[in-house]
Amino acid sequence: MKELFKNVTENVPYVLSFLGIIAAMFVLAVLLEKAALRKNDRKEPLLNTRKVAVIGMFSAISMILMLFEFPLPFAPGFYELDFSELPILVGAYAFGPTAGVLMEFVKILLKLCIKGTSTAFVGDLANFVIGCSFILPASALYAFRKNKKSAIVSCVVGTMIMTVFGTAFNAIYLLPAFSELYHLPLEDILAMGSAVNPLMTEGSIVSFVVACVAPMNLIKGASVSIVTLLIYKPLSPILKSGHREGTGH
Repeated sequence: MKELFKNVTENVPYVLSFLGIIAAMFVLAVLLEKAALRKNDRKEPLLNTRKVAVIGMFSAISMILMLFEFPLPFAPGFYELDFSELPILVGAYAFGPTAGVLMEFVKILLKLCIKGTSTAFVGDLANFVIGCSFILPASALYAFRKNKKSAIVSCVVGTMIMTVFGTAFNAIYLLPAFSELYHLPLEDILAMGSAVNPLMTEGSIVSFVVACVAPMNLIKGASVSIVTLLIYKPLSPILKSGHREGTGH
C-alpha cells in the first residue's frame, strides 16, 4: 500500500485524469440504464444491497482471472490474453451497465491494492477503458431488449467496438505512453511485433496494432461472449433471486 500511495502522489495529474474518465464512464452507464428502464416502463434502483454484494463477488472473481494471462503467438510478450471480463459481462447482463462499469472499477482497484502498479497507472487505465468499451455497449444494448437475439447481437457489437476502440487506443495513446514511461524508442517496441508476426510491416504502428492488437481483442471478445451466452441463462435465476427483473432472456 505504501508503494501504491507513492505512485499516486508521484502521478497526481494522471490519477486525476484517470478518475475523470471513470466518472465519465459511470455517467454514461447511468444515462443508458435509465433510458432502458424508461423504454421498458420499469422502475428499480440502479444499485441495491443485493447488487452491491454480487458486484463485490464478481469483481473479486474478475481480479483473480486477470492474474491468469496467456501469451499470444502473434504478439510481443507484453501483450497477454486474460478472461477477466467474463464475470463482469455476466453481472452486467443481470444488473445493467452501471453495475458493469462499477465491476470494472472495483476489479482495477483490487488489483492496485494487492499488486500495485508497474506502469504508473497507464496499463490500469487501458485495462479499465478497453474493458468498458466492451462491457458498456454490450450490457446497454441487452438492457433495452432482454432476449436471446438481443444477447447475441449485443455480444457481437461489444466485441467489434472493443476491437476497433482497443486497436485505435493502443496506436494513439497506449504505445506512445509506454514508450515514454520506459524510455524505450517506439521503433524498438514496433520491432518486437515484427519479430513475432510476419504479417506486420516493420516500423508501422498502424500495422502493429492491426496485426497484433486487433486479433487479441477479437479473440477475447468472442471467447467471453460465447461463454457468457452459454452460462448466463442457467445462472440468471440464481443471480436475480430476490431481485425484480423484467421478462426476457
